Amino acid sequence: MGGLTVALALNQRLPNEQLVYLGDTARVPYGTKSPDTVVKYARRNMQFMRTHQVKAVVVACNTVSAQGVKTFTQKEDPPVFGVIEPGARMANAVSTSGKVAILATPGTIRSNAYPIALRALNPSIDVFQVACPLFVPLAEEGWMDHEVTNLVAETYLSELIGTGVDTIILGCTHYPLLESVITIVAERLLGHHVKVINSATVVAETVDKALAQLNLRSSHTCGAHTFYATDVSHRSQVVADRFWQGGQRPAPVFEHVDLPN
Repeated sequence: MGGLTVALALNQRLPNEQLVYLGDTARVPYGTKSPDTVVKYARRNMQFMRTHQVKAVVVACNTVSAQGVKTFTQKEDPPVFGVIEPGARMANAVSTSGKVAILATPGTIRSNAYPIALRALNPSIDVFQVACPLFVPLAEEGWMDHEVTNLVAETYLSELIGTGVDTIILGCTHYPLLESVITIVAERLLGHHVKVINSATVVAETVDKALAQLNLRSSHTCGAHTFYATDVSHRSQVVADRFWQGGQRPAPVFEHVDLPN
């Protein structure tokens, strides 16, 4: 469901585009899976997107993006956008100290995808990574303004005290729901100069510019969005409503789909 933060940002940035959304709710969380398993799931998801003849694909998951799009795409596929590089580019552009922190799932942290992307842009940059697995259930529970969330954020961000970081990347698509509490805690522990990068917004900007350059942007409304999930339950619909905050109403209604092995 975290990918809905990216879908919402895309909807707001590109209101004329029709979205085909797939949430692999039957196999989450991806963040604790092995790389081989994540790639296997990603290939299955890409095959689904090919059947819908989409003009571009956004991999709205940091754990999948961290594996590299070449591991699960084919050369004839449409443009595929991950969420790692856009966030890295923005962080490198806004950081003045050259010290950047990554808050992400254990899988994304283990991949070292963000340090690799950041150092490709700036070899001298210092990167500090913090695995924050509890942020995912807190976001899905809707505890955006809760003392438990505040305490968890303090626990994670305390690891960055004394590092001199001035930029933090929210390296999981769930985390934008907790952006407010993360920002407040970061400013209290690390200083008011700290900037928090919402990767969903940056990804939407990246896709917008790329579609314009490729002359693929739609000039008129293309129809209603469609939302698919590999497991549809009352819980998934409740979470979807939370993640679609500020978006067009009503919240996404998911259609169940089975993905072949």
